[in-house]
Amino acid sequence: MSGVNDVPQPAAAIGRYRWVVVALLFAAMAINYVDRQMIGVLKPTLSKEMGWSETDYANIIFWFQASYAIAYIVFGNIVDRLGARFGFALAFTIWTIGHFAHAAARDLMGFILARAVLGVGEGGGFPGGIKAVAEWFPKKERAFATGIFNAGTNIGAIATPLIVPAVTLAWGWEMAFIVTGLFSLIWLPLWLILYRHPSKHPKVTQAELAYISSDPPDPGHRIGWFRLLRVRETWAYALGKFLIDPIWWMFLFWLPDFLAKRHGLDLKTFGIPLVAIYLLSDVGSVAGGWLSSRLMHRGYSVNRARKLAMLICALFALPVAFAANADTLWVAVLIIGLATAAHQGFSANLYTLPSDVFPRAAVGSVVGIGGMLGAIGGMAMAKYAGWVLDKVGTYTPIFIVAATAYLLALLVVHLLTPRMAPVEIRE
Repeated sequence: MSGVNDVPQPAAAIGRYRWVVVALLFAAMAINYVDRQMIGVLKPTLSKEMGWSETDYANIIFWFQASYAIAYIVFGNIVDRLGARFGFALAFTIWTIGHFAHAAARDLMGFILARAVLGVGEGGGFPGGIKAVAEWFPKKERAFATGIFNAGTNIGAIATPLIVPAVTLAWGWEMAFIVTGLFSLIWLPLWLILYRHPSKHPKVTQAELAYISSDPPDPGHRIGWFRLLRVRETWAYALGKFLIDPIWWMFLFWLPDFLAKRHGLDLKTFGIPLVAIYLLSDVGSVAGGWLSSRLMHRGYSVNRARKLAMLICALFALPVAFAANADTLWVAVLIIGLATAAHQGFSANLYTLPSDVFPRAAVGSVVGIGGMLGAIGGMAMAKYAGWVLDKVGTYTPIFIVAATAYLLALLVVHLLTPRMAPVEIRE
């Protein structure tokens, strides 16, 4: 094992099956975000057909995020118990059922119920993904691997405004939910066939297994939530998620509406601007993870590399405060795209915090706690956005919150984890 660490070896010599796992996670996150973002793309159409107010739409988002918050923490524990293979498959199955249920919804309550089921399943997506990365990658590669699979969310966000309007205009919004749901029926059996723990996988070489296992061994026992809640590193991650996740939710669920109201776009025309925004997000996701991993390869500590990368991302988010005042569409797209890229880069590094400082047995649970707080923040943002748009009628206050959230999150993370060192959790 020490030879793998001491002497650099080419990737082919070590083995590369761990990147097949990342490719599967990437595809799952793309499907996840198609399913998640469809309500935002269809908001102008559904609001008109169903007679929804801004508050009605905010309530649909609110209940999705309420179920997502509860499920996130539950699935954090489930994936720690079942492992990534079966925990992720269970979550994926539930969210696929919720996605198909949208096609049968005929009123506000029907959409709330369908979104709630979707939220239960999607609440297991990131705990399962982060658990899989912790099982398959050493610490020095985790941010990069997380950035790559997290970039799948942007591919889903790019595909949605291209696929959904075309299907909706041709066959109606109900068929849009059915057509996009078919991708899930392809992915799930592939996951069950191709994924195993690396120690049990026939495709993993001894050299690759040694490389994956090159970090110091973790304690083998499970660590309960109540013990984790007494550790400040848990709160560093969770409060960071509470502050930044609502901003991404806002971009995801309200950007089509912003483009429609501020720049006069509709189902036929906002596809390309949304694609441009999420392409920039993809760059940010990979670049943010790559930057901290690169800094660590150059000798930076985990603490310094992660926080420097997050600081750079936070600074790139600041101009979004002025997005609502941009006079031209493409200036607004550039400003918002820069902010979404900053979010994804920041998020790729924040997501690695649990696997950086906690033993593998606790990673899923910590991610679940953080995801729950992030979703609670998203619930608050949904109510705030609905209120602002109903009462004030402009996105400016919403974008100001978005601009400042990342610096505040970094401050909280730094104050609670000044050294970002491995956690020793005592009985």
